[in-house]
Amino acid sequence: MRLLSALAALSLTTLGVVAAAPPATAQNQGSSTAVGYGGAVATVDATATAAGIEVLRRGGNAVDAAIAAAATLGVTEPFANGIGGGGFFVYYDARRRQVFTIDGRETGPATMTPTYFIDPATAKPYAFDEARVSGLSVGVPGTLATWEAAARQWGTRSLASALNRAARVADRGYRVDAEFRRQVTDNAAVFAQFDATRELYLPGGAPPALGATIRNPDLADTYRLIARRGTDVFYRGEVAADLLRTVRTPPVSAHPAAPWAYPIRPGVLTAADLARYRVRHPAPTRSDYRGLTVYGMSTPSSGGTAVGEALNILEASPLTSASTLDKLHHYLEASALAFADRGRYVGADTPQPVLRRLLSDSWARQRACAIDPHRALVKPVPPGPGCATAPADAAPDKGMSTTNLTVADRWGNVVEYTLTLEQFGGNGMVVPGRGFMLNNELTDFNFTGTQGDAADPNLPGPGKRPRSSMSPTIVLAGGKPYLAVGAPGGSTIITTVLQILLNRLELGMTLPQAVAAPRATQRNTAGIQAEPAFRTAYGPELTARGHVFGPDAPEIGAATAIEFTRDGAQVAVAEPVRRGSGSAAVVHPIG
Repeated sequence: MRLLSALAALSLTTLGVVAAAPPATAQNQGSSTAVGYGGAVATVDATATAAGIEVLRRGGNAVDAAIAAAATLGVTEPFANGIGGGGFFVYYDARRRQVFTIDGRETGPATMTPTYFIDPATAKPYAFDEARVSGLSVGVPGTLATWEAAARQWGTRSLASALNRAARVADRGYRVDAEFRRQVTDNAAVFAQFDATRELYLPGGAPPALGATIRNPDLADTYRLIARRGTDVFYRGEVAADLLRTVRTPPVSAHPAAPWAYPIRPGVLTAADLARYRVRHPAPTRSDYRGLTVYGMSTPSSGGTAVGEALNILEASPLTSASTLDKLHHYLEASALAFADRGRYVGADTPQPVLRRLLSDSWARQRACAIDPHRALVKPVPPGPGCATAPADAAPDKGMSTTNLTVADRWGNVVEYTLTLEQFGGNGMVVPGRGFMLNNELTDFNFTGTQGDAADPNLPGPGKRPRSSMSPTIVLAGGKPYLAVGAPGGSTIITTVLQILLNRLELGMTLPQAVAAPRATQRNTAGIQAEPAFRTAYGPELTARGHVFGPDAPEIGAATAIEFTRDGAQVAVAEPVRRGSGSAAVVHPIG
C-alpha cells in the first residue's frame, strides 16, 4: 500500500506541471501536454483532438468525444486506422465504477485454416510482404461496429453526428506534414500498384509535397452514407459489396507506377463473413500493483495479460530501495518472461482459467525467481511455470503501426482506445469510390507454428481473430481513475505501456516525463531494441550486467495518456516528438 498512499497525496504541485502549464490563450490542440478541468483529449493529431474537445465542450461524454476523435483520425491519419480496420476500446463508467471493454478486432474468413498463409505451390510460408499486399491479409473490419456499440451503450450522441463531423474534415482537407509524407514515401511502391490508392496519396505519381492539402471526397461520401443509413450498409449493403470486390479481385493497376516483387493474390472473404461480424464484450484483465488496480484488454489481445503479468513480476521483485538501473534491469527481465508466456499460452481462444493463472501472484513469484538482480538471463527464455533459464525459440514480430487516443470527461468517465490497420497503409488498397484503406490484420497470425512441439495459440483458424499486442490500460486508485495510457507500435505496444507505468510509478517521473523518456523494448529476443538516447544513458551499465542490445530504433511507440490529480484536474499528455508529435487539450485549461 506504500505507493497507493503516496498517490493519494498527489496534487498539481507535486506533479510538477502547474508552473509549466501555458496560459489559456496559448493552450491549444497543438500542445503535447495540457492541464485543466472539464474533460481532456490526447491523440496523435491536432484536428482529431480538437474534434473530441469540441464534443466535450458541447456536453458530450468521453465516449462521444472518443468516437468523434477516432472518426476524424480515420481521415487525417488514414494509414494507421480507419473504418477498414479494428481495435480495442476500454471504458471506465464513473456512475457504475466499473471498467468495460469492446473487442472490435478483425476476424478471418470462415474458411480459414492453419495453412492459410502457406503457398500451395511451394508448401512454404508466403513472404510477409507477399501476404500483406493481397486480399488474403484482410480481416472483416470491426471499427464501425465498435463505434456503434460504444455509442449505443454509453454515449449520448449518435454515431451519425461523429461521422458527419469527420466528413466535413475529409471534404475540407488536411495538410501534409513530415510524418504523413514519410509514411507515403515508405509505402510508395505498394500504393503505386493500385489506381485508387495512387490517385489519392501519390498525386502526379509521387508523395505529396509538405504543406499540400489532401482531400478525400469519397470517404466523406462514405461517412455520410453510413450516417444516413446505418452500419448495415457497410456490413451488408453496397459498401460491403465494394469492399468484397476489392478483397476478392484486387484492383491492381493495368499500368502500375512501380514494380512489385510478388503476385497480388485474391482473398476469400465472403458476404456471409461480413454479415456475421459482431463485436465482443470480454471482461477486462485485472491485476493489482502496489495498491493500484490495473485494467486492460483481454484476448484476442495479449496486451492486458502481458502488461499485468510483467507488473506482477516487478511487484514480486525487490524494488523498494532499488536504483534506477536496478529497476530498468528488472523491467527488461520481467518483459522477456511475460513475452515468453504470451507466445506459449495466449491467443484468441485461450481459456479464461489460463489467463487468470498468468495474472496470478503465484505465477508471478514463480517467474520472478528466474531473475538474477546482477546478471541478465540468456534470451530468449522459455515459458513458465518455473525458474528455468534455458533458451527457447521466440516468435517473430511483424507488427508495425497503430494509433491510440485517451479521453476523459467532466463526470469522470474515461476511454482508452487503440485502433489499427496493422502496417502503415494496411494492405495498400483503397476501396475504389469509398476512400478508405483496408487492413492487413490477418498477418498478425503466425504463418507456421512457433512453439516447437507445443500447440501454437496464434495459428489461423475458421472465423478466428488474430492475437494482438494492443494494450489500452486504465489504472484505478481507490476505485477511481488515476491513470489511463495506451500506444501504437506492434508488439512494442506492450513494453511502451509497461515502461511508461514503470517511469511514473517506480522512477518518480511526472506523466509528461514518463511519456517523453527514451524507451527500450525486450520482447524475449536475443537483443534489446532501444532508442539511441536510452542506449546512451543506460547501455554501458546494462551491457555490463549481460544485456545484449540489437540495432537501435529511431523511435518506439507514440503514446497518449491522462492522469487524474487529487485536485480534480486532468493532465493530458501526448508525444512531444515521436511520430511528428501528438496533441493534448483540456476543456478548461489552467492558466
